Amino acid sequence: MNRKADSKLVRNLFYRLPVLLYCALIYIQSSFPGVAGIEPPFSGFDKVLHFAGYSLLGVLTLRALLREDLSVSPSVLAGIAVVFCTLYGLSDEIHQSFVSGRSCEALDLLADAAGGAVGAYVYLTLKGPARKTGRKTHIHEGES
Repeated sequence: MNRKADSKLVRNLFYRLPVLLYCALIYIQSSFPGVAGIEPPFSGFDKVLHFAGYSLLGVLTLRALLREDLSVSPSVLAGIAVVFCTLYGLSDEIHQSFVSGRSCEALDLLADAAGGAVGAYVYLTLKGPARKTGRKTHIHEGES
């Protein structure tokens, strides 16, 4: 590989690896059996955790997608990020249905999808308007 290819590989890993690692973390956390006898601080606390967790996944996913050489608008990429978060949430709920003390819940999936949407929207909003680079339209901090 040449220097340019090495640089692109490192840059791609910098944006893609956090998504993969975070998905692995969600999967591992969902693999632990439910703990009986521990009361949550308030009703719906697990939904808040789902929402927050998938908000971060929405941010990481959109961040990675915006680095790809795709000829679509940032809004479309945000939609793709939301679909990814929702489908990953669905796979996580199915996975949990096979774990002792866990269950598959539609409201958890709804919290996952909403979290992914809010995370992607907030990231898109905070990054400001897209700017043209030499290749495609991207939203970045300090890159040309």
